Amino acid sequence: QVQLVESGGGLVQAGGSLRLSCAASGRTFSSYAMGWFRQAPGKERTIVAAISDSGSTGYSASVKGRFTISRDNAKNTVYLKMDSLKPEDTAHYYCAAKPTYNRGGYYFSPNEYDSWGQGTQVTVSS
Repeated sequence: QVQLVESGGGLVQAGGSLRLSCAASGRTFSSYAMGWFRQAPGKERTIVAAISDSGSTGYSASVKGRFTISRDNAKNTVYLKMDSLKPEDTAHYYCAAKPTYNRGGYYFSPNEYDSWGQGTQVTVSS
């Protein structure tokens, strides 16, 4: 439905920072709820952070206080700022989109999302 392209991943040392970007090609980006998920080898995909069309946010307990999700509707882009990175943050990070008119709603379940990017790798060394 909407094409998503992630960027900004890389290799960093523990305690460092990265900012991931997700660029959307949809014509009505401002109407989408967005989410960031991650998946490590041998594990299932889990929520990292989510943001509603109006900017309300939610985070998994493991990243709360360290990560910040935001969006810039003028640029059709959602961001994930990651600070104080830990080796356990190492994973492939995916951006996802859900079209909705439920203003203010955000979603933690991957089953709620219709569109996914190909992901970007984040590796944190100790």
